Amino acid sequence: MTMNITNKEIDGVSVVLLDGRIVLGEESNSLRERVKALIAEGKKKIVLNMAEVKYIDSAGLGILVAAHVSAKTQGAALHLSNLGHKFHDVLQLTRLLTVFSVYDSQADAIRSFGPNSLTAAV
Repeated sequence: MTMNITNKEIDGVSVVLLDGRIVLGEESNSLRERVKALIAEGKKKIVLNMAEVKYIDSAGLGILVAAHVSAKTQGAALHLSNLGHKFHDVLQLTRLLTVFSVYDSQADAIRSFGPNSLTAAV
């Protein structure tokens, strides 16, 4: 099962909608490349909307951590939204919940970037 990745800009924030599984192989590589490309384009505010992520394995978690660290070292911020209970529990168990900025909704994640990101679409 391939992962579909869709980008959109909302109030200066790059929103990446993920649909599918984040697992070792093509899926995790495509996510890593997408985040890398956004940072290379100078995007400093990135939200990963996880609402349609069906499954994530340890390689997928590794890609998320690597993307977060890469963004941070290049002066960008990567926030997660719409985790769902299962994925939230996985992040809590692995203590990664303390690493990421996590928001219940995409709108909350966009607003978290500050006053220039006030009108957020869901």
